[in-house]
Order: sequence, then structure tokens, then C-alpha cells
Amino acid sequence: MAESFGTDPERYDRTRPRYPQPMVDAILHAIPGRELLDVRPGTGISAQPFLDAGCRVLGVEVDPRMAEFARRRGFAVEQAKWEEWDPAGRTFDAVIAGQAWHWIDPVVGPARAAQVLRPEGRLAVFWNVSEPPADLAEATAAVYRRVLPDSPFSRISTPGLAAYDSQLTRAADGIRETGAFAEPQRWEFGWERFYTRDEWLDQVPTAGGHSRFPKDKLDELLAGIGEAIDAAGGHFTVKYVTAVVTAVVAGVELA
Repeated sequence: MAESFGTDPERYDRTRPRYPQPMVDAILHAIPGRELLDVRPGTGISAQPFLDAGCRVLGVEVDPRMAEFARRRGFAVEQAKWEEWDPAGRTFDAVIAGQAWHWIDPVVGPARAAQVLRPEGRLAVFWNVSEPPADLAEATAAVYRRVLPDSPFSRISTPGLAAYDSQLTRAADGIRETGAFAEPQRWEFGWERFYTRDEWLDQVPTAGGHSRFPKDKLDELLAGIGEAIDAAGGHFTVKYVTAVVTAVVAGVELA
């Protein structure tokens, strides 16, 4: 599933939600400089707002398709697995990761971040958590249960931020286990986005694992979700929370 996102980077870049400016401002306010390293930046969505703010951002991306797409858009990207990447003596004011840290080893990942962070540098990993209207969410879940009963998406029952609690806790616990950071913090930033039927259906295939579904099943899934959106009026507003797990490096020397 982790390698499924590069199947259609153009669609991923076009449809995936961006990150709220207050989150970007909070991270920038909390770091000593403007040189950032972005772990698994994908097409560059997570890097873009920091570049717009005047930062220098280097990406480390394991997927060659995503890395090439990001380079074509003008991002500086090195292709490697984060846990194996060679920083060649380079250091940074922050290590960030947007919608990607759950694919990283929860202890090795932050330990590697501590090795490349400057004094008072910060690790900040974040996710956009969506919560569509409750009736539409249930109707969509019913489509998954009917069309793809064996997929993980048919078994998701907890809405919104609560569904991410174990993932956020795992990230914080991994940071603590390194012994290289101050106590992790959790930040949350709420915002909303309006979607038309076509905009939402364009995004659905970018969810993890969807590119591996048989085409007929994916087509049936999209048709069913489209019918649910039509029944809800053809458009809707999604409430988002961008959840951040972040910690300042403690200056501990790691072997």
C-alpha cells in the first residue's frame, strides 16, 4: 500500500488537500532557521507552503515516480528510503513529514531526524484528517462494504480525529523512545473545504491501496459514492483537522 501512491502522481497532486497556513506559521515560529528536510514529500504538497514562506527544502522520497514528478515541478528531491538515506554531513532546522510518517519506522525514523537536526531544531510530522458529513460518511462506508467487503475501508467505523489517535500516539511514543527529543507535543488546526461531486470522486482513487483494486471494482465503488453524493445534494463541506506531532531535539548524541 505504501508504494501505491506513485501510480498516478498527477492526480495525487491535483486532488489531495493542502495544509492550513496557521500550521505552517506555527512550525516556522518554532524553529531556529529556514532550512528544512521533508521526509517522503510525494509530489511536493507538504514542501510548497514552506517554500512559499522563503524556506529552502530538501525532500527525501522513496518512490521514484513521485520523486521525478516533484523534480519536474522544481523541488529538490533525493531518492532514498528515509531510514537508509545518507545526509553526507548536512544538517537542518526542521524535519517535516506530511501524510507520510506512518510509513516510517516509528523509532528509527525520529532517531535519524535527531541526527540531522541543528540545536533547537524540530521534528514536525502532520496529517490532514477529514470528516465528511455524518450521513454521507455512513453512505460511503456502506458502498465500501458492498463493493469491497474485504478492504480496510469497509471496516473503518470511528470518524474524524479519533480514528487517528493510535497513529498519533505511535508517532509520539517513537519520538520518546529515541531519548533524543524533548517531550512531544500535539497541535491541531481546524479548517474546512467545499467539494463538488466530481472533485471528491477525483480524489478517491488516490487513497492508499485504491490503485490496486480491480478496475471494475473501483468503477463500481466510484459509481456508488457518486450516487451517495448526488443523494446528499451533489456537493458537501468536509471538516478537516490537521494534526501535528512535534518535538524539539534535545541535543543527545546518537550512535
